[in-house]
Amino acid sequence: MICSNCPRKCNIDRSKNIGVCGVGELPRVAKAYLHQDEEPVITGKNGSGTIFFSGCNLKCDYCQNYKISHKNIGKYITYERLAGIYKELEMQGATNINLVSPSHYVHAIKKSLDIYRPNIPIVYNSSGYDSIESLEMLRDYIDIFLVDFKYYDNELSKRLSKAFDYPEVAKNAIQKMREIIPHNEYDEYGNLKKGVIIRHLVLPSHTDDSIKILDWIKDNIKEPFVSLMSQYTPMHKAILHSDINRKLKPLEYKIVLEHMVSIGLNLGYAQELDSATSCYTPEFDGQGV
Repeated sequence: MICSNCPRKCNIDRSKNIGVCGVGELPRVAKAYLHQDEEPVITGKNGSGTIFFSGCNLKCDYCQNYKISHKNIGKYITYERLAGIYKELEMQGATNINLVSPSHYVHAIKKSLDIYRPNIPIVYNSSGYDSIESLEMLRDYIDIFLVDFKYYDNELSKRLSKAFDYPEVAKNAIQKMREIIPHNEYDEYGNLKKGVIIRHLVLPSHTDDSIKILDWIKDNIKEPFVSLMSQYTPMHKAILHSDINRKLKPLEYKIVLEHMVSIGLNLGYAQELDSATSCYTPEFDGQGV
């Protein structure tokens, strides 16, 4: 498998070696369980059937899931076993199947969903660093895109995620996601059945970047639904960057939140500031794998 799944396009044969993402061809999974801490329309009553893939094609220095994104903790499984996990989570009453960090496993997602397609929505929960080609491959496979828009500034994305092109890639990816799923649709319980949710994590010292992201979403995305996040906690290599080696200040979050409301992006969610804690990081103990 010569891999060009993501914008890195490392063209490495992942059947023999690991890619830039840090993993091989078969899906590597760190945890699969009913997750209760996503947005309410994703979590639902019983929890989102969340599958945490190991490896990552972006590898942000401050990643709260660095044990799986950087250290690649997890177990290699077959496509058949991945399909089996979908079925098990569905039988447990999952609101949806939530694929976390899926960008480097587009081929595995397609193959496993061809083996077993659950009768609940499939969520593609990504960093936004997705290629248009991969997203097009997933047309008719994905029901919900839960996507990050991390940076507007190229130099910031280069420094914190080693991806100078992230802003352009994310803009194109989000527009493609909205084109694939033009409208948000809900079931009788208020859970999202189809749609796009754009997440933005406000970083310390960078409220200006957050405001530019919100303005771009307002001007470029039809029926925007934004989830504004305050849960930033300095972890992993954040200590290497003086501007983000601290928690978010209340005033910083207030500035961004008030701007979000002032431009009319108030149909989504905004976290409480006390969400900035490591308790939102799961124990990657192999549960459900």
